[in-house]
Amino acid sequence: MRSFLYYLYGRRLLRQVRGQDVPRHLGIILDGNRRYALERGVPDLREAYALGAEKLDEVLEWCAEIGIRAVSLWVFSTDNFHRPPTEVSGILSAVESKLTRLARHPRSRRLGLRVRAVGKLDLLPDSTLAAIRAAEAATASNRAMDLTFAVAYGGRQEIIDAVQAMLREKSKQGEELQAIIDGVSEETIGQYLYAPDLPDPDLIIRTSGEIRLSGFLLWQSAYSEFYFCDAHWPAFRKVDFLRAVRAYQQRERRFGS
Repeated sequence: MRSFLYYLYGRRLLRQVRGQDVPRHLGIILDGNRRYALERGVPDLREAYALGAEKLDEVLEWCAEIGIRAVSLWVFSTDNFHRPPTEVSGILSAVESKLTRLARHPRSRRLGLRVRAVGKLDLLPDSTLAAIRAAEAATASNRAMDLTFAVAYGGRQEIIDAVQAMLREKSKQGEELQAIIDGVSEETIGQYLYAPDLPDPDLIIRTSGEIRLSGFLLWQSAYSEFYFCDAHWPAFRKVDFLRAVRAYQQRERRFGS
């Protein structure tokens, strides 16, 4: 009975959301895999991260259903490297498996998913990097939805890398220091971010009840709307997703005022 009521509620939310502006670019911080496992007595964290990877399939279907064109996922931060080795390998194993599946599954073509990864990718194991490159190559011709994995990612590091890349290029072009300084602007730095072709995220969702960004898309999120959901990522439901989008639609967006 409860599941049927949730179904009806979900249909109602979907009707409310459709026909209104939806986020062009949705960012999601996938939080709560470990807590989900601990609460359910799952001893193997690999299983928890695998469940989280499976959840992504549903979320992408929900995004496609309402017309979201870009989704960015924070799946592994640079700080995560400091966790126990077994946990790091569990997360990266789940990432590799999901990327391999996205490269091969007909769903990727049906949804028009174009996969990419951003971050300090040189810090990743060769097997993870190979899975990334294979998924990018297999989905390069798809155009309906950009799916970006933030792996070995830190928001501050992205800004540092952007500024360094800008200075390096300008220096190679022979520009003098004062000219480089005078040419620094938001637009200039934006051209050197990891994915400069993506629009800034309109909405960022974080699961598991944490009320902070922790540096996710630090530069790009200046005018994003935020939605914090108590559900752990593996337990994230369609009604949670639609509530987040509805909350976004009900807000009056202000850019710099």
